[in-house]
Amino acid sequence: MYSRSENLFEQAKKVIPGGVNSPVRAFKSVGGTPIFMERAQGAYMYDVDGNKYIDYINSWGPMILGHAYEPVVKAIQDYATRSTSFGAPTELEITIAELITGMVPNIDMVRMVNSGTEACMTAIRLARGYTGKNKFIKFEGCYHGHADAFLVSAGSGVATLGIQSIPGVTSTVAQDTLTAPYNNLPAVEQLIADNPDEIAAIIVEPVAGNMGCILPQAGFLEGLRELCDQHNILLIFDEVMTGFRLARGGAQELLGIRADLVTFGKIIGGGMPVGAVAGPKEIMENLAPAGKVYQAGTLSGNPIAMIAGYTLLKTLNDNPVIYQQLADKATYLVQGLREAFGGAGVVHHINQIGSMLSAHFAEYPIVDFASASAANNELFKRFFHAMLERGVYLPPSAFESWFMCNTLTTEDLDATIAAAKSAMQAIK
Repeated sequence: MYSRSENLFEQAKKVIPGGVNSPVRAFKSVGGTPIFMERAQGAYMYDVDGNKYIDYINSWGPMILGHAYEPVVKAIQDYATRSTSFGAPTELEITIAELITGMVPNIDMVRMVNSGTEACMTAIRLARGYTGKNKFIKFEGCYHGHADAFLVSAGSGVATLGIQSIPGVTSTVAQDTLTAPYNNLPAVEQLIADNPDEIAAIIVEPVAGNMGCILPQAGFLEGLRELCDQHNILLIFDEVMTGFRLARGGAQELLGIRADLVTFGKIIGGGMPVGAVAGPKEIMENLAPAGKVYQAGTLSGNPIAMIAGYTLLKTLNDNPVIYQQLADKATYLVQGLREAFGGAGVVHHINQIGSMLSAHFAEYPIVDFASASAANNELFKRFFHAMLERGVYLPPSAFESWFMCNTLTTEDLDATIAAAKSAMQAIK
């Protein structure tokens, strides 16, 4: 069934570390051989062995309108004839920045970078430069990219691989990274009390997406906002996943919480490599060349990424009903999954917000990294492979969110629910 993928993986391991260019793709968490994809269209992916899958990864979020969305593909093709990179400013960079600042509350300026990692790294450097302080707080299980300071108690691939101590991350770097459990406001208050006037920023996924989809509990984000205001700390929302996916204005709009800086990725490039940091003019103009906080990138604002992102964002901005449609489809799927799990007598807990969700085999709510880790993740492994055999492609880790795209049909959702019922009967 996967013979060509198996052969390609063996070939890849000879020239690529671990056979993959991003660790979670290696199927380490679920076992088996990673599936090599050949093409994708709409809600479906097709592997090199000719198998078709209903896709719930969506390239980890950006394919919100489906794979190979025709207007984006056409825009890329048209613009590529001009050049794939200039190394000089383009009017297009202004156009997409104006669109983003018009969609997202509380931001005046955008600095384009090349990845979510780079965006978060830049946001922390900017916060330190702006406040004159060095330490920052992050949350256990939240993943903000692979920059050294973020790999302390990180989620996503780090959690998937079970790596708690990262070679190459020095103790000096780690000392400036303070960690607290997600959804635990008293722990944050204690860290601030223990490090008076030393904390530049608190960075948080407003909806965690790298230990499964975990929602902020009532008062958590509001409490962070209050603490930041009281102690001259910048609140950074990592919206690499949630930005433009949960609402036109991201989690800030949906949850009604103001961040001082926001980081973006994924959707703003329409699937092309991209990232961005955004915020009010007072803070953003501390970035070089306007200010002294240095950040640079040869391919930042790459025209192919910019035209792809602009085309996708413009569609979302002009058609906000898409967000309700996505949420409705996710709710329909969640109801079906609960029936499938419950019908098989399997304890479970499913988290959902908008078009993001995750399924955990636990009898208690999943509210942080500890509760996600304590779930029956061995059962998830068997469930993942059973779904794969039935033509449904889920994230290959219990610590990742599922993403919906708007090209999923009711027939696709029903097929997914039927596959889940069959899978649970086969593995329970």
